[in-house]
Amino acid sequence: MGSKKDIKTISVIGAGIMGRGIAYVSAAGGFQTVLNDVSDELLQKAHTKIQADLLKGVELGKMTRADVDAALGRLRLERELGRATAQADLVIEAAPEKIDLKLDLFARLDRTCPDDAVFASNTSALSITEMAGATKRARQFIGMHFFNPVHKMKLVEIIRGLETSDDTFLAAVAVSNQMGKETVEIKESPGFVTTRINALIGNEAFYMLQEGIASARDIDKALKLGLNHPMGPFELIDLVGLDTRLNILMFLHQTLGEKYRPCPLLVKYVKAGRLGKKSGRGVYEY
Repeated sequence: MGSKKDIKTISVIGAGIMGRGIAYVSAAGGFQTVLNDVSDELLQKAHTKIQADLLKGVELGKMTRADVDAALGRLRLERELGRATAQADLVIEAAPEKIDLKLDLFARLDRTCPDDAVFASNTSALSITEMAGATKRARQFIGMHFFNPVHKMKLVEIIRGLETSDDTFLAAVAVSNQMGKETVEIKESPGFVTTRINALIGNEAFYMLQEGIASARDIDKALKLGLNHPMGPFELIDLVGLDTRLNILMFLHQTLGEKYRPCPLLVKYVKAGRLGKKSGRGVYEY
């Protein structure tokens, strides 16, 4: 890309919690938005949730019904990957945090997307450079780490890979700003900034729970009222998913050393199927 790319059409790959949230801020921000997933059920669930969140914005006085109709008019659901990305200026991947899955996906996208399309991963920990290496467009590859819930959280971490161009970085910042987000620039490192710190806090909370130092509710209460965290570590882990947090800790343990060794209690919870809100039970029951 010789100059900062003008992004008008965004394809979001993956209609889970993060993908549907990114699709929401994309459509609400004025971008033509295509949300892709292999599951019709997930796509329909995502559309229902996006519509409900938009209407909630009307209730809160943050947008009008005309704004909602316009945003929904810019949103399209598409199961077939090639059709979903055929006109994309920017493709944002929001697939599960498994590097092999992401490498395979980006290799496929590289063969079917327009040559000038920018690729972004919403990964919270994995290597942008490694994912870019699965494509022939490393200069057009970047990390855009959104936070859950996407429509409420203001930050996007913008992560440069080894070969990410300045034009690609500026395009990612401009898109984030149009979505109503603030950005921080990060040089690639396992876990970036927020995930490294969050993983330590959550893992230490599990060690304290395992040792019987305090109850989960009192640990959450202590961090909310004593350290002014908006959510307690266990509330956050249940929201993110215990399996997702464990995968991140395993990766950080492998790349950054012993201080990230997952707490055995967290491992037990995941083995027991206690994955958080999405399974109905994590640290807490739902």
